[in-house]
Amino acid sequence: MKTLLHFALLLTFAALCKAAPDAKRPNVLFIFADDWGRYAGIYHKNAAPGSPLSALNAFVKTPNFDAIASQGVLFRNAHVNAPSCTPCRSSLLSGQYFWRTGRGAILRGAVWDPAIPSFPLLLRDSGYSIGKSYKVWSPGTPVDAPFDGQKYNYQVASRRFGQFSQHVTKLIGNGRSSDAAKQELYDEVRGNFRLFLDKRDHSQPFHYWFGPTNTHRAWEKGSGKALWNIDPDSLKGKLPPFLPDVPEVREDLADYLGEVAALDAAIGTVIDELKKSGEYDNTLIIISGDHGAPGFPNGKCNLYTFGTGVSLSISGPGVKGGRVVDDFVNLTDLAPTILEAAQVPVPAAVTGRSLWSILRSEKSGQVDPAWTWTVTGRERHVAEAREGYLPYPQRAIHSGQHLYIINFKPDRYPMGRFDLLDTESAKLTPGLILKETRSVIADIDAGPTKSWLIANRSTPQGKPFFDRAFDKRPREELYDLAKDPYETVNVASDPAYAAIRKDLETRLLAELKRTGDPRLENDGAYFENPPLSGPAD
Repeated sequence: MKTLLHFALLLTFAALCKAAPDAKRPNVLFIFADDWGRYAGIYHKNAAPGSPLSALNAFVKTPNFDAIASQGVLFRNAHVNAPSCTPCRSSLLSGQYFWRTGRGAILRGAVWDPAIPSFPLLLRDSGYSIGKSYKVWSPGTPVDAPFDGQKYNYQVASRRFGQFSQHVTKLIGNGRSSDAAKQELYDEVRGNFRLFLDKRDHSQPFHYWFGPTNTHRAWEKGSGKALWNIDPDSLKGKLPPFLPDVPEVREDLADYLGEVAALDAAIGTVIDELKKSGEYDNTLIIISGDHGAPGFPNGKCNLYTFGTGVSLSISGPGVKGGRVVDDFVNLTDLAPTILEAAQVPVPAAVTGRSLWSILRSEKSGQVDPAWTWTVTGRERHVAEAREGYLPYPQRAIHSGQHLYIINFKPDRYPMGRFDLLDTESAKLTPGLILKETRSVIADIDAGPTKSWLIANRSTPQGKPFFDRAFDKRPREELYDLAKDPYETVNVASDPAYAAIRKDLETRLLAELKRTGDPRLENDGAYFENPPLSGPAD
């Protein structure tokens, strides 16, 4: 009934907008990169000495993101709701915690419930021209398939930018210069956006979603140095302590940071085309990513900050720019923020909070004293990771002082089973190739770092890293970020932290209960065997 009433009101609102529009509504350019965490040069510039934001961000050059973020608001404590693509995007599109999105809360077997409002379609129904290129949310669906019964996909034939380093390397091998090879892929990005700008209804404001996937694995081995002059040796001694500081991992990270540099060049291309269109001054620009780095311990599929922390900048009409803020925000907050800017009613089911009180402020640092924590979670990533297709349920509360995690099923392996590694059918050697690691410990992406960890799982050097990344975890984890910024020492059982642990547990469970998290009901049966539709609102 709530949903029907909402759509009836929305249709009335849309008709009024078309008949007698209010003050000019802003365009919305949303740039959302796959597997891009909190990696940008501007974070290094704005980080305290010794901060996790300082180390790796010293080695990546992102002049375009930095310029946009400097003109707007840069968020230092933005988190995704879930560090897995589909549930993260489900929460983002709906403005709700992922556990409220039915089968949108899982990766494999995900189905979008059309009764759940999503902000791009709400914008469309209120009179926006909408378009996209590359990835939005399409599990099992071709990216150029009709979306909600309507083509809202403006792309040229080529989609090579999603494998940037591979295609650039191939073009160089065919005689192109490095700059010319890169430019060919940037031209593809520009062509996609220009096509949308040409085909849209020019009497309407627009929403364009640019969803590059090049920061998702795999990328070309050695491309960080070859294409971006990021020397893996320069990373020695700079890696987070949860990663082995060995040549294979340093090169893997250098290659990843090279893809971040390519992403930044694409951002610059889109912004340049926006300026040429004459629409720049009336466009709300939001830039972020869907979780941390893939294929590294503590990253993608983990509730540590390396897995849930993401870049976020917002600029454009009404935003008091030139500020860096420390308020804890969740990407569920973007949907109500965008809808408010577009003068579209925010559905009652939305759990995110509009960011406009922060965006209109002139303060830096902690702007709103109420925004000092946020909640993240995880259920199922790769369905086959555990026997019986069981999830690995986690929920966490992040604050500026502590990270507290509940692992609801500590008897399960967090990244999937690895006992099969020791059987005759799955012997792996130090010379293993990447594809051999895809079917084992399946909740971590295959790549050189995963390969090194598996190959060295029994050596004195590798075993501590392997065990920490893949072995079973206790029911509760608590990290004191002032003493342990990289979240490596679990103090949940330390009596000195008993009061803090209890307070965080109480706050976390209260938020889960308030928002109807099925994980708290019937021992999480809803997620243990996901039904075809979500719980009634």
